[in-house]
Amino acid sequence: MAEKIAFAPCNGMSPNGLVSRVAVGDCKKDNENVISICMGSTSADIEGKNDEMLKKYPLVAVNGCPNGCVNKILKNKGINVAGTIAVNEILECFEVSARDPFRLDDEAEECVKIIVEELNKTIENLQKL
Repeated sequence: MAEKIAFAPCNGMSPNGLVSRVAVGDCKKDNENVISICMGSTSADIEGKNDEMLKKYPLVAVNGCPNGCVNKILKNKGINVAGTIAVNEILECFEVSARDPFRLDDEAEECVKIIVEELNKTIENLQKL
């Protein structure tokens, strides 16, 4: 069982990027064994000062859009991911969507709840390992 699980949410300027960040924040509030990774800091760390911390716990990429930037950034840093959550793909199966990259309306809050459920499933699966 993993001591902690790290989620690396999208920091992009898409509506689903905002959904990913809020969902990770909400999940972290409810799960004391969850930490979140700042992708801006990770991208800017060209010296690799954060690499040891990034490799310490199972790390899950939470991408907002189809570009998969979180995975690309982590791969470029030599960081293996324990899993990937594609917010855009998950939300395609539902009749709700986020429309604003800066504010959550009621429909976007529903998106957050859906992604939090997916994050919780990922936590359960990683804790079984």
